[in-house]
Amino acid sequence: MSVKKVRYYLFLKDILVLSLTAFGGPQAFLAMLLERMVKKRNYVSENELWELNALCNMLPGPASTQLISAIGYRVGGPNLAYLALIVWILPATLIMIGAAILIDFLQENTPGALNFAKFIQPMAIGFIIFAAQKTIGKMVQSTEAMVLVLISTFVSFFYSSPYVFPVLLVIGGLSTSIKYEKQPKFERDVPLKIQWSNFYLWGGVLVLAAGLGAVTQYQPVKLFENFYRNGSMIFGGGQVLVPYLYTEFVDFKHYLTSEEFLTGYAISQGIPGPTFSISSYVGALSMREFGTAGFFMGGIIAAAGIFLPGIFLIFFVIRFWDELKKYRPVRAALEGINAVSCGMLIAAAYLLFEPLEANFLNIIFILATYSLLQFTKISSPIIIAGGVILGILHNYFFL
Repeated sequence: MSVKKVRYYLFLKDILVLSLTAFGGPQAFLAMLLERMVKKRNYVSENELWELNALCNMLPGPASTQLISAIGYRVGGPNLAYLALIVWILPATLIMIGAAILIDFLQENTPGALNFAKFIQPMAIGFIIFAAQKTIGKMVQSTEAMVLVLISTFVSFFYSSPYVFPVLLVIGGLSTSIKYEKQPKFERDVPLKIQWSNFYLWGGVLVLAAGLGAVTQYQPVKLFENFYRNGSMIFGGGQVLVPYLYTEFVDFKHYLTSEEFLTGYAISQGIPGPTFSISSYVGALSMREFGTAGFFMGGIIAAAGIFLPGIFLIFFVIRFWDELKKYRPVRAALEGINAVSCGMLIAAAYLLFEPLEANFLNIIFILATYSLLQFTKISSPIIIAGGVILGILHNYFFL
């Protein structure tokens, strides 16, 4: 086996280890990447890692998955990058499909089966509130951005349609791009040269999926288009995906109940790997009428739909990123896009709370979850496991 092939094998092995051990959110994930990918293996330099991370956070899609694929692209080109994508998302995808099958089976065969999730549903809202606070603290740095947060919160709450979200993102980006003079200037060394192939691939798949879905009305095709569209306009990480999925699949299409959605979101917070894995759970339950094969088909279609747009876009932008980032309107537009994403996240926390009974226990568990995340170092999986245990004990002693 050649040295190059050994290096590729080691890279994929390292990705698999990360996919099984990356608990704790983006901060912990970046620390693990720095330790394993930079210091131990030297796949990229530390400066390259931070620059790629910044680029991935500026694009729509799952930032952690894009970062994994971007490193794979630097190490071994597009083929290795796609293999790294599969290895990274597969464990979490299978876990969430399994969770969907289990939840559906329990509901069908055991009355009150979701009582074990009695407390992790309000806990899921605690996770979202914590994520919203962290996201706003990181992304909202001006009065204009805060105004956009408030406006998008209001609009997202009162007009919770999946078709409103992309319009809000475009308006937010345009409203701050006009302030590009405030951005620092960079000298451009060479003219911007764009290779459009991956952009055409991204747009072509979107148009083709939308057209086929509209003509055939075949649910797997429509499901792929739904997730591909959502994956094409998510800025800000997995927590920002929540309002999109909830609005489209719970409020708009009624494929899941609010209780099922919250249970799945809480489970996704307790497993390693990409936070976008919640999509596989939603996709699996969306096709439950087709039996076991439908669960797996729906989960895999959802994973493909949600992850592919970000990968196509990172492959498109990475080729000319060094020059693109010197354009001030591009950097200025991100302030508005990020602010709108934060507003959507705040609206999601309230929309998810609305179906829950506003009793003392639910409020206590929301506040307790937020407090544990904010003021302690207890990891998400342990918090979720504690909620499940308390739900089982409550079910056993009080029902």
